[in-house]
Amino acid sequence: MRVGALAFAAIIGSGPVAAPVAGPPLGATTTFLDHRALLGDVPEPGWYEANIPFVDLPDEEIEDTYYYRWRTFKEALKYTGPRDGWIATEFLGPVGYSAPFGGINAAAGHHVYEGRWLRDRRYLDDYLDYWLTGSGAGPKPATEALNSDTTDWAHQYSFWAVDAAVARAEVTGDWRFVLDRLPQLTKQYETWKASHFDAARGLYWQTPVWDAMEYTAGSYQTEDPYHGGDGFRPTLNAYQYGDARALAELARRDGDPAAAQRYDAEADALRARVQQHLWDRDFYKHVQRDATTPIADRELMGYVPWYFHLPPPEHASAWAQLTDPQGFAAPFGPATAERRSPWFMHEAQHGCCRWNGPSWPFATSQTLTGLANQLIDYPAQSYVDKRDYQDLLRRYALTQRKNGAPYVAEAHHPDEDRWLYDGRGHSEDYNHSTFTDLVLSGLLGIRPQSGDTVRIAPLNDYRHFAVENLAYHGHDLTVLWDSDGTAYGRGAGFRVFVDGRQVLHRTTLGDVTVPVGPSIMGGRPERIDDAANPRETGYPAARASYTWQGDRPADAIDGQDFHLDVPSTRWTNYGTPHASDHLEVDLGAATVVSDVRIVFYDDGGGVRTPPSYTLQHQAADGSWQNVPGQTRSPAQPLGRDVNRILIDPPLTTDRLRIVAPGAFGITAFQLWRAPDPRLTVTLPETLAIDAGEEVTVRGRITASASVPDARISLAAPRGWTVTGNTDRARPLRQGQTIETTWRVRVPADADPAAGLPLRVLARTGAGISSALTTTVYAFGPADHPVTPS
Repeated sequence: MRVGALAFAAIIGSGPVAAPVAGPPLGATTTFLDHRALLGDVPEPGWYEANIPFVDLPDEEIEDTYYYRWRTFKEALKYTGPRDGWIATEFLGPVGYSAPFGGINAAAGHHVYEGRWLRDRRYLDDYLDYWLTGSGAGPKPATEALNSDTTDWAHQYSFWAVDAAVARAEVTGDWRFVLDRLPQLTKQYETWKASHFDAARGLYWQTPVWDAMEYTAGSYQTEDPYHGGDGFRPTLNAYQYGDARALAELARRDGDPAAAQRYDAEADALRARVQQHLWDRDFYKHVQRDATTPIADRELMGYVPWYFHLPPPEHASAWAQLTDPQGFAAPFGPATAERRSPWFMHEAQHGCCRWNGPSWPFATSQTLTGLANQLIDYPAQSYVDKRDYQDLLRRYALTQRKNGAPYVAEAHHPDEDRWLYDGRGHSEDYNHSTFTDLVLSGLLGIRPQSGDTVRIAPLNDYRHFAVENLAYHGHDLTVLWDSDGTAYGRGAGFRVFVDGRQVLHRTTLGDVTVPVGPSIMGGRPERIDDAANPRETGYPAARASYTWQGDRPADAIDGQDFHLDVPSTRWTNYGTPHASDHLEVDLGAATVVSDVRIVFYDDGGGVRTPPSYTLQHQAADGSWQNVPGQTRSPAQPLGRDVNRILIDPPLTTDRLRIVAPGAFGITAFQLWRAPDPRLTVTLPETLAIDAGEEVTVRGRITASASVPDARISLAAPRGWTVTGNTDRARPLRQGQTIETTWRVRVPADADPAAGLPLRVLARTGAGISSALTTTVYAFGPADHPVTPS
């Protein structure tokens, strides 16, 4: 559905009041498209309005898949706490081989390319930091099950981290972010060089399973089909080539021409060795580590070098295999191995996962990105054209279907309309590939640039299309193509708008470069959800008066927020015998609450949005009282959307609950707090205690700028006594660090193994900074003498 600006204004002015937009404010933009109609019945539409580019396409299959894949990306966003913030997960549920909180780096490059178009930069800022400096960069067991050749999570699987970070900066215009992390990006590249570079060959080796590719055509030609045997592969070599080029670009921006020259030279040398050893007449292939010639079989990963612009123009003949019926062409393809291979689909239906023929979204994404680069950035050739890109993207969209609805799992049969690898409660909405990036950067040709321009080179033959609300270098970009002037009410032709102002109009669709002006880097303040407990152990703890047997209170505060039945991340009281029920969050130690967000689950059947709800806190005497000073938006409960309650004055409490009548559910119960960016508060990670004993707690507060009014206090569990807690305002100088000491007495009847927290609160006029320590039982042998027998 497409409507003009006037009609759109009328539409958004009617109907029920939506929840507040929880994202960056939009700048001056256009209103050619009916965003809510395009989104359909997606939960929490305000998030999409605030974050994603909206597209209008004449191909409904591609368009529907585009919005579906933004939904799956949002589902995969997980808030992990104040240290790591947001990450993007591969699976919606936990797996035993992931990094902390569920991160898996195999598809992290895809996650960054897909998420680079989000307006709110905090998601990928956090996610990149997770892999570069956070838990994702931490130590990993060097075991057979987790990759015995590497010792940190960011190198568990092959990963094009530097290239992806630079590709993202080309969209956001925020080069300062990546330059500030240049040492960590360099370490990511150099670690691969130290562990996987064969100096004699001048190539990188990898074990196929740690390329995320077990049971390949090449693997079956070894004694270990699962792992595949070490080999020189187009994948990691292309990734390292791309990362070297990206490091050279960052070094030039950082004013270090010597480093730029070194990385360019390493990229040139690697490219030469890839051409010498991996190019086999008409394709890039796998070479076993103990061999000197490539295997006979073509595998789809041979297109990965084009993802990074590695191949020379004369190697374009490889693309003939993409449409060859004996190559990779398939109704639900491309296939991951050519049909000529004797290993094509060998044992592929024996269970997950085999990459010797099944259609794999991970590899399809890489292939389409490489194809777009071939068509847009290389000289013209006769093997493929934009129609091939458009057709393959449509086939990829149609592959992402189940029972007629958009759906993506792990791998699809190349010739039959069914998913091969689709484990219930495991594979749903699998976040291991790209699609929205392929629409934006390929089909619609939005080609990010490192300077103050954008290139637009569409790969389609549509009579009309539009992209609107696209955040680019801090500006809002709109592109319209209307061949006869009937689609968008602005007349015929190709038009580009920047911040709502038309900057280009031409009669034909073509390859153009448009100035957008200097990047505008508006900051987004940090927000911390004090209720989040992604580990689902200890505190915060969630409790309920009644819980349906298939749900858990902890799932309402697990940092995830989606509305699927399988897998689920919700609490419900379905089947309750009570007239009303409550869901409680126990923080263990008090915090300051001013911004509560509740998302009600509504399945349209036995669990519905409650007609009303009450937000209560537990007073010191144990009674539950209504929270004062509430301003609700919307005023009445709204299902499948954010219900925001602002509290003024802010309330200091350790326990909150939602009370509502009937059968209802909650997918997210959040307590968002804005820290003061000038203050860093630290406590020891753990504190040893025992019942009836007194312990000393030492906290450190550092000011990066002058703070005139810091009030510092320690919050302890109920019944515990804190001395030295003056909570008086005091000034802090820029660069000053103070250490504050408290004495805490643990009650004699306390459970010292409960893992209760203590929290330092540093309150200023600009926010509330905090730090937690978790108590652990300190066993004292003298307190528990052993009686001789």
